Amino acid sequence: MSGIEAAWSRLDAAAAGARDRRIAGLFETEPQRLAHLSLSAAGLDLDLSKQPWSLADLEVSLELARAGGVEEARARFFGGEAVNASEGRAALHMALRAPKGSDFKSQGEAVSPEVDAMRARMANFAGSVRSGKLTGISGKPFRSLVHIGIGGSDFGPRLVWEALRPLPPQIELHFVANVDPAEAALALEGLDPAETLVVVVSKTFTTQETMTNAVTARDWLRKALGTKADAQLVAVSAAPDVAHAFGVPEDQVFGFRDWVGGRYSVWSSVGLSCAIGLGAEVFEGLLAGAAAMDDHFLTAPLKANAPVLLALAHIFNRNGLGRSVRAVVPYAQRLHLLPNFLQQLEMESNGKRVTPQGQPVAHATAAAVFGDAGTNVQHAFFQLMHQGTDVVPVDFIAVREASEGDRAAQRILLANVIAQAEALLVGRTEADVRAELAAKGLPAAEIDTLAPQRTFPGDRPSAFILLDRLDPARLGALLALYEHKTFVEGVLWGINSFDQWGVELGKSLASRVLGELEGGPAGLHDPSTTALIAKLRG
Repeated sequence: MSGIEAAWSRLDAAAAGARDRRIAGLFETEPQRLAHLSLSAAGLDLDLSKQPWSLADLEVSLELARAGGVEEARARFFGGEAVNASEGRAALHMALRAPKGSDFKSQGEAVSPEVDAMRARMANFAGSVRSGKLTGISGKPFRSLVHIGIGGSDFGPRLVWEALRPLPPQIELHFVANVDPAEAALALEGLDPAETLVVVVSKTFTTQETMTNAVTARDWLRKALGTKADAQLVAVSAAPDVAHAFGVPEDQVFGFRDWVGGRYSVWSSVGLSCAIGLGAEVFEGLLAGAAAMDDHFLTAPLKANAPVLLALAHIFNRNGLGRSVRAVVPYAQRLHLLPNFLQQLEMESNGKRVTPQGQPVAHATAAAVFGDAGTNVQHAFFQLMHQGTDVVPVDFIAVREASEGDRAAQRILLANVIAQAEALLVGRTEADVRAELAAKGLPAAEIDTLAPQRTFPGDRPSAFILLDRLDPARLGALLALYEHKTFVEGVLWGINSFDQWGVELGKSLASRVLGELEGGPAGLHDPSTTALIAKLRG
């Protein structure tokens, strides 16, 4: 048995022991539990003491990280080696947010000077738009920006804007991702074309959904302003010639390299819309916060490393205890899109069933992620969380200081997130329920019926991430925390976290089906698909 196999076996044995005890009891038997399972990093406080592992289990998990080569993989990752083996690429989004003058290399090629130049160019362009130096063709300053992209070209910028947008914004951002024509129609409704800048984000400038929406927006501008309206188009693309042929002025095309993966791209020129809408200084603050988490991840020992410990907690639940679903619940309305962002980050990165060598994986990989903002979700899926038949671990994210609004309401919000984490942990015994109902004078038969329904099993794990305030730096650190957590998990599962071949099949089939819906010859399909095409074609 290899070292990594033995480490996995020890983790399985530790998890088996965890099934026979309650988390709450560990606080009594391990007086130092909270101290050992809490840490601060890059402006975030992380509490993993409500996870099902004991301190001994933590050591077993850390041994798994060492045997799995996390430290060596981390060095290759930051060293710009081709960690995306199937595509022969580095994955070097850390270079995009590193302090100016850094020395990142992609497979030996220096990239930091190019990154610094692009950041300066983005800042200058954002400043020109915000100051009114760059206007629409009619001379009006821009009051609206329509950001068109999909997947990683949408989730990150949309989340950052929702999290940090000022009240009221100088320039309002509108996002279009879905090829459903309703989204473009809703985004453009009520906007003045003369005051609207359109930013199209597509690496190849051929993505079907994005280009369909880009044509809609371009035609909307041209209808109102004539062909000169193309001056109000901006492109973020690795295919500048294609973008220019579409109508984008050459000096309004912002590039990025192939070592920038889509779901890791908000730090690049893909974040240009946010730099315009929020201001370049805010965008730089976002990058600085992520860079601080990068430094922590790279230098902190494994036992005090926030991304590593969060990954190991998730692996203990996913692999050790067979929990295939995880909830992420930010108790901050401005972070309500975080679960959507993490769905792509984690499920696209680690939703794999074979290794880079083409062999079946030895262990279950990514958990399904869902969630939304608290307190809303307490009235949605928390019934299942507390009393359902499946145990669903949850990540709680809370913010100490409100960005705006009533402080009393913020205290109510914080009281709820603390209470939910406690209730999931301790539950409520049937004996306590029976005593309460008896004190109210209910008859024994009614107590027998009601008591099981009002019992909470508890022993349901959670992680707690606390931000003092939701500012650019802490948001950047939070997103980078989850990026590196996802990387660590991929290393231990033995998969490539940086490709996404599972996205391709449906896209290629959609092109075939589209041809048939538009009157082309019928293709070979399963009977259900053939019937659907015939029905929609007719």
